[in-house]
Parts: sequence; C-alpha cells; structure tokens
Amino acid sequence: MPRLLIVHHTPSPSTQALFEAVLAGATHPDIEGVEVVRRAALAATVSDVLAADGYLLGTPANLGSMSGALKHFFDTIYYPCLDATRGRPFGYWIHGNSDTSGTERQLLAITTGLAWTQAAAPVVTTGEPDRKTLDACTELGGTLAATLPA
Repeated sequence: MPRLLIVHHTPSPSTQALFEAVLAGATHPDIEGVEVVRRAALAATVSDVLAADGYLLGTPANLGSMSGALKHFFDTIYYPCLDATRGRPFGYWIHGNSDTSGTERQLLAITTGLAWTQAAAPVVTTGEPDRKTLDACTELGGTLAATLPA
C-alpha cells in the first residue's frame, strides 16, 4: 500500500487550518489504498521518510525563511535519505503574514537537492486563509495521495 507522509509545523490557527484541509484531501473517502502518516516536523524521522512513497510539507514563513522545525527535519533526513528517495513526489504549502518568497526558495532548494519531484501546484498564501485557499489545500492533499505509485 502506498504511503504518504505529511510533515508539518502548525504553530498558528492559520497553519493548522491549512494542515487540516491538506489532511482532508489526502484522506478523502474517494482515495482508497493509501496510508496517510502525519508527523510534526520535530517528530518526523529518517525511517518515516524512507518508508513513504511521497511527501507533503507544510510550514509557516518565519522572518523570511521556513520554520526552524522544518529546517531541523531536513537537516536530520537529508543525507540518510538522499539516494534512497530520489524522484519521489512531493507537494507543499506555506503560510506567511507577509513575504513567503524566501521560504519557498529554501524549500525548493532542499527538495531539488534531494531530487524529489514536485507533483502538484503548491499553496503559498499570506493572511487569513479564505475558502479558495483551503480548497486548494484540500486539492493538494488529494492530488498527492491519488498520484502515488501503487
């Protein structure tokens, strides 16, 4: 059974709402045969990454960069997972109060280094999430779950 790993840092109500929308999409009843594993960024391990077939990553934009928690996740898993996870699909969402460009640049630099394949349009947003943004997160979760290799 394919496994989707959702790694997130959700310290605010806005980032929590985006995470819940992503999770709702990934676990939608129409998507069968996919195990969805969710881990807080500080709890996700090398074993979690190696056991997964695809990844969803969520972070706030903090002072122009990804959260320290998600950066710690990448610092922990990068070299142990580098060769074994090449080509695996991923998607991401970012929430900020203003500029998110530095966060997105960092996240893409790391996932490019890992040679992961972006499999869905990201959700990058600022301010209070509206219905359109939440729907985009639901679609992001569903797309990643539905496109995992069987």
